[in-house]
Amino acid sequence: MTDNQDKKQQSHQKKMEKLKDNVDASIAAANTERGVSILLTGNGKGKSSSAFGMVMRALGYGYKVGVVQFIKGEQLSGEELYVRDQCPQVTFHQMGTGFTWDTQDRSGDIAAAKTSWAIAEKMLADESYHLVVLDELTYMLSFKYLEEEQIMTALRNRPVNQSVVVTGRGGGSVLSDWADTVSEIKEIKHAYNSGIMARKGVDF
Repeated sequence: MTDNQDKKQQSHQKKMEKLKDNVDASIAAANTERGVSILLTGNGKGKSSSAFGMVMRALGYGYKVGVVQFIKGEQLSGEELYVRDQCPQVTFHQMGTGFTWDTQDRSGDIAAAKTSWAIAEKMLADESYHLVVLDELTYMLSFKYLEEEQIMTALRNRPVNQSVVVTGRGGGSVLSDWADTVSEIKEIKHAYNSGIMARKGVDF
């Protein structure tokens, strides 16, 4: 090894040692064990996909999972079909009205939202659920289909070891303030804006 290579190795080693010390310190400081609350928001693609990734992660450990989808098209996506047909340990419910901008039926959407929320509320009170995903719940607040206080009360009072993931754009600051982790997914580019059709098995 040349002197220059040796110096680079020493410099790299020092950087990695410092990084390891910082990571170890962060791990040591995290000493509270309980369920976490996660909000996935923003105008970018991938919020629901990320949530379903956590569903797969929980299933890998044999945990019980609940999923309630509040706004989706009438056609199920690939991950939704898989969870429904291949994962009996997942309680899966979809509001089933399609996108609210397609139905244009506010009273019907509100009724469907209340029915779906009743199912979600039971999951949030059941300690046997390790993970509950409330997909597109933010729209229920933005469109005022459900009462904010009712939702927040159930989220705050859920079993201590239960984790919950909420996805969707908007929803107000109350969800951001409540969540332990908030990730905002930003759109940089989207194939759809270039006239490329949504791809089966990738986009849905």
